[in-house]
Amino acid sequence: MYAIECQDVKKVFRKRKENGKVKRPLLKRLFKPGREVVKAIDGISFQVEQGEIFGILGPNGSGKSTLIRMLSTLLYPDAGVATILGHDVVKEVGKVQRLINRVSVDAAFFKKLSAYENLLYTARLYGVPLKDMKTTAQAILQKLDFDPKRFFDPLEDFSRGMQQKVAIARALLTQPIVILLDEPTTGLDPKSKRDVQAFIREVNQEHGATVILTTHDMDEADKLCRRIAIIDGGKFIQLGTATELKALVADKHENPTLEDVFLDLTGKKLVKEDEEQT
Repeated sequence: MYAIECQDVKKVFRKRKENGKVKRPLLKRLFKPGREVVKAIDGISFQVEQGEIFGILGPNGSGKSTLIRMLSTLLYPDAGVATILGHDVVKEVGKVQRLINRVSVDAAFFKKLSAYENLLYTARLYGVPLKDMKTTAQAILQKLDFDPKRFFDPLEDFSRGMQQKVAIARALLTQPIVILLDEPTTGLDPKSKRDVQAFIREVNQEHGATVILTTHDMDEADKLCRRIAIIDGGKFIQLGTATELKALVADKHENPTLEDVFLDLTGKKLVKEDEEQT
């Protein structure tokens, strides 16, 4: 059985205009016919083996986050079938949610509450024994080089990097079998990024967790992922190991990188992290 399987999955949004400006796309069922259609996910099919770290590379707007939201039951596909360990993400939402957790680039918290209180809320929500919660959470945060003195400080006083470490601890507190990481290291300083990457590898190797990682960081994907899909326009335009992908452009580049692969296959430049923050 595959940890994750998608068969011809599609997701469509429709854009609306207001005062001549295109506004954020919303679900297609909310709009009248004739509005501009955006194919966020356009017939994607793939499988992820149990215990695999599977990477997805793509520019902003390529469909990475939409795919993660569908796998995490936050959005429903408009067509096709997606399963987590054999459970349909539409028909078996409760079973899927017990198997997964998700970390996004913009993690949501109760900002007035402390790191401890946010993690306590998660523990109660998921039925994690409270007697184990504090010890487990602190152990995870320690591996992420989180300052233990800040454990009881409100999240609104934390840097983005510290908040992201709490988000990762929150996700792993529930001991998910499948972890969906949507650009978890975007905007982090180099030290924090290395801490998060090392912990992803540890969770995968020592606990057997299956991981889907979306990222703009080519080096991150190269180091962590067994296979990598390149997504553009809602489609997987290529999928393979880093070595296999680089071999596709070896005749054009002396020492090809994943960025060379992406540029040659799509003709697009990946948005750099510092550009995203502006």
